[in-house]
Amino acid sequence: MSYPIPTQQAIAEIEIKKSRFIAYAKGITERAEGMAWLEEIKAQYPDARHHCWAYLIGNPNCAANAGMGDDGEPPGTAGKPILNVLNHKGIGDVMIIVIRYFGGIKLGAGGLTRAYGQAAQAVMEILPTEQQVEMDLICVTCDFALEQSVRHWVAQAEGQIESVDYSQQVDMQIVIPKQEVDQIVKQLEANRCKYKVNL
Repeated sequence: MSYPIPTQQAIAEIEIKKSRFIAYAKGITERAEGMAWLEEIKAQYPDARHHCWAYLIGNPNCAANAGMGDDGEPPGTAGKPILNVLNHKGIGDVMIIVIRYFGGIKLGAGGLTRAYGQAAQAVMEILPTEQQVEMDLICVTCDFALEQSVRHWVAQAEGQIESVDYSQQVDMQIVIPKQEVDQIVKQLEANRCKYKVNL
């Protein structure tokens, strides 16, 4: 099952009753990566009052992992509306951080919830995405004479070579889109290369 994922970071800013809301969105594949990014953003905006966030990891229709944080805002007024936006966008492996600079006018719980939702919405509207392609890892062992051919097949399949080790033979780790695996396997078998898929 493939689903859209972010291709790069996006940033949007809105102002509501003199409070500035700066929203960032980008792709993450695990919570630790998201938390490290949150620390970077906090360091970038150390004087901001709040750094609120939410993320969704995995297939957006049945996320493997989701999280949110209000960072001192009243519970449910920041992380939840940000996560709500993510839940309706159908994009996976994504995190939004909204930085708030307080403008001196209180927004109230309803106003805050709307403001964080609007900031998240604004950044998601401009976030570039692409269909994530499910990949398989294949370990290949072949003769030196076949190395260029294997490289050529990988390029044709729009795959990538992760690593190459040279010993008696060439050991390669390649990553191939799932739908291309059968084709590569046929080529490897026809040339008597040893291979293991997804071990």
